[in-house]
Amino acid sequence: EHSDAMLLGRKTYEIFASYWPTADPDNPFTHRMNSMHKYVASRTLTSVEWQNSTLLRGDTVDAVRKLKASDGGSLNVVGSGDLAQTLMRHDLVDEYRLTVHPVIIGTGKRLFADGAIPSALEPVSVTTTKGGTVVGVYRPNGKPSYDSYQ
Repeated sequence: EHSDAMLLGRKTYEIFASYWPTADPDNPFTHRMNSMHKYVASRTLTSVEWQNSTLLRGDTVDAVRKLKASDGGSLNVVGSGDLAQTLMRHDLVDEYRLTVHPVIIGTGKRLFADGAIPSALEPVSVTTTKGGTVVGVYRPNGKPSYDSYQ
């Protein structure tokens, strides 16, 4: 609800494109997912078939810079960990919407992986859903300063 288009990596695109076109049409989220514009960053795909999808050609960083400079509205990266890390390394993230779910999986891919550039984050808002998921919104705010917890 906070974005005009999605920016997806290949893996997330393939998962979503195999599910959402045939998902329950009575679910309002199904319509939103299918009607929203999707930009796909991939070095291996040659075409994208899901409704309202565009394959980004050439260098992903350059393509995202052009998208951000256009008047296409706000972009939301969903999943797509490798893509998100690329965007972070090139200072292309304007806002983080991080969700913490009340589940311990015990394994998984790290969003802020080795090599992530340290950055201060300015808190914008924090909310908790009925199910206990914490949604934190943060904006990059330069280099981090190191402080105590007091």
